[in-house]
Amino acid sequence: MHALSSKSRLALIAMALTFFSVGVTEFISVGVLPAVASDFHISTATAGMITSLYALGVAVGGPVLAVITVKAARRRVILGALVAFVAGHLLISLAPTFHWLLVGRFAAATAHGILFALSSTIAAELVSGERQAWAISFIFGGFTIATAFGAPLGTLVSDHFGWRIPFLVIAGLGLLAFALNLRTLPREQRTTVPPTWAQQWHLLTNKTIGLVLVVTILGYGGTFVAFTYLSPILQTVTHVAPRWISPILVIYGLAIAFGNWLGGRLIATAPLQLLRRIFLLQAVALLVFYWTANQLGPAILTIIVLGSLGFMNVPILQAYVLKLAKRQAPTAVNLAAALNIAGFSVGIALGTAIGGIVTTSWGLATTALAASGMVLLGYLLTWWLSRHS
Repeated sequence: MHALSSKSRLALIAMALTFFSVGVTEFISVGVLPAVASDFHISTATAGMITSLYALGVAVGGPVLAVITVKAARRRVILGALVAFVAGHLLISLAPTFHWLLVGRFAAATAHGILFALSSTIAAELVSGERQAWAISFIFGGFTIATAFGAPLGTLVSDHFGWRIPFLVIAGLGLLAFALNLRTLPREQRTTVPPTWAQQWHLLTNKTIGLVLVVTILGYGGTFVAFTYLSPILQTVTHVAPRWISPILVIYGLAIAFGNWLGGRLIATAPLQLLRRIFLLQAVALLVFYWTANQLGPAILTIIVLGSLGFMNVPILQAYVLKLAKRQAPTAVNLAAALNIAGFSVGIALGTAIGGIVTTSWGLATTALAASGMVLLGYLLTWWLSRHS
């Protein structure tokens, strides 16, 4: 982080901690699902609403809050969202019924969307133009590290201390993030007039930005067609012993963190061409996984490649959307950032749903083929955009 002031450096670290806290709560649900179902005497499928409702909250909450808070300073909105995030997790940890748990999850999810959107715009402004993808990848690094350890830690803590304790810990992380953000985030002197409804509508109807959001949904969401079902794939297709599942998922998560780090350091002078290469490599790797999933060594090697490619596009996509918005709708950059964060969540929900349909109809191994097809569609749309934008 050379050429940064100490306060800017600390601000990036504070936002990375925010992303880590949010990442842990998003992925921890996988680990605590059985305990939640048992505690409230509901089916596992019903308990799965803590995942699906969370994705919905992110997808809806981010853009809606971006519009509602358009006249407020971003620092104030981020701090307010962190308060909601902490309150949501306190409610989850104390929830007397499953319905109150869902209320807490939805509150935390709406905070997630606006936190990611505004933090990414601030991070991009703290550095020079050519380093924006790097700054975004740095704060997203907290999220990717949480991807590696969220589910295993959730399972471990839940098994020993109950499912409520992990959410109390996350509330504590949120409080720490609040304190660091309060101390380090820049105080804005607003020099521009907030966007009007017409200007925000212009962004929503911008064809190029809309197509890039579809690229986000397809390219990022394709990862989750297979990733969501990676644990059962390892158990039933690769025949991995249950005790080794968590270590392999940690390896996958570390590969994701590496890919995000690398994506932020690639020189994106031509971001669409770079995204095309990433998506094509990812589509091929997913196709290869279909053939290697039944062999332990090749499967693990392919999983490492898939993890490295899965998040490599994230900082590039977010930086590109911000760049497009500054050029085509400069007063509505925050909304553009929120929409792309929503696109990531829609991609997760769509990929998970497609994976579920494919698993039911054709079996777990086939999710790799469906994932490859979804990412390939993202590649084709990116290729079209690079030719016509």
